[in-house]
Amino acid sequence: MDRFDRIFELNRILQAARRPVPRRRLEEALECSRATVKRLIEDMRLYLNAPIRYDRGRGGYRYDQSEGTMYELPGLWFNPSELHALVSVQQLLARVQPGLLDTHLRPLQRRIDELLRLQHASSDEVPRRIRILQAAARPTGPFFQSIAGALAQRQRLRLRYYNRASDAQSERVVSPQRLTHYRDNWYLDAWCHLREALRTFALDAIEEAQALSEPAQDVADAALEEHLSAAYGIFAGTPEQIAVLRFSPERARWVSRERWHSRQEGHFLPDGRYELRVPYGNPLELVMDILRYGPEVEVLAPNSLRSSVRERLEQTLAVYRESPPTI
Repeated sequence: MDRFDRIFELNRILQAARRPVPRRRLEEALECSRATVKRLIEDMRLYLNAPIRYDRGRGGYRYDQSEGTMYELPGLWFNPSELHALVSVQQLLARVQPGLLDTHLRPLQRRIDELLRLQHASSDEVPRRIRILQAAARPTGPFFQSIAGALAQRQRLRLRYYNRASDAQSERVVSPQRLTHYRDNWYLDAWCHLREALRTFALDAIEEAQALSEPAQDVADAALEEHLSAAYGIFAGTPEQIAVLRFSPERARWVSRERWHSRQEGHFLPDGRYELRVPYGNPLELVMDILRYGPEVEVLAPNSLRSSVRERLEQTLAVYRESPPTI
C-alpha cells in the first residue's frame, strides 16, 4: 500500500467510524508502523486541513465534527498517475494555445503540485517528456482572449475580417457560438448577422474584434452540428455529395484506421485496396487532402470531384514540364 492509498484509506476509516479508532487498529488496516501512522496523520493535518483529533479518554483518533459537517478530502483526489495525466493535459493546452486559461488553471496547478509533493512525486518531469509538434500553424492573433470572453459572456462581436481567397476585407457583426481548434489553427464558429447564416472565421485573419453590448443570438447545438460538422472539413456547409475514394493496398493500412469524418463509411476490397466514402459540401479542402496521396488514391465519384482533382494534377504537371528556374 503506497502513501496515497494509506491516506485515502485512513480518511475512509475515520469517516465510517462511530467511535475513536485506536492507533493499533490503524497500523493493521494501513499495514504500517506506529511512526508511519503518526506521519500520515500529521501530513493530513498540515497539507489537507484534516481535523483529526486524538481522544485521550477513549484512546483513539476521530474527525472533529464540532461544526456539524463531515470532513471530505479537499477538491478532487487523485493518485499519482491521474495527477500526471492532468499535468499532461495542461501541457497540451499550453502548447496548443499559450496563455489560454492561465489565470483559471494556475490555482489547479498549485494544488496538483501540492498533492504530488505529498505523494513524493513531481510534476517537473512530465513537461520534459511530452513532445508536441505543430505543422503549418498560423499565429492566432491578438484577439483570442477578447473573442473567448465575448463567447463566454454571450456578447456579439464586431469583426474586421480579411478574406484570403478574395484578398478583401469586410466588417461583420456576429454572434459567437464556439471556438474550434482544427489542424493546429483556431477558428470561430459564429452566426453572421450580415449573411444571416452560420459562418466560420479563421482567428489569424481577424484584424479587429470588439465586443458589443447586444446579447449574442444563440444557435441550437443540433443546428450547429448539422451545419458545421455534417460535411467534410472546417468550412463544411451542408453535405451535398458523397466522395468515393479508393486507396492502394499500401496506403490502405493507414487510411483504414483514420477518421476523416464522423459519418464516413469504408471497407477493404478483395485485392487489399480500401474504399472510403465521405460526405462533403465545399470540395476545396477535400481536394487538397486527396492530392497529398498522389497516385495512391483514385476518386471514383462524383465526376465533378474527379474532374477537380484531375485539373489540379494537370496544372501541377504543367509547372514541372517547364525548365527549372535559375537559383
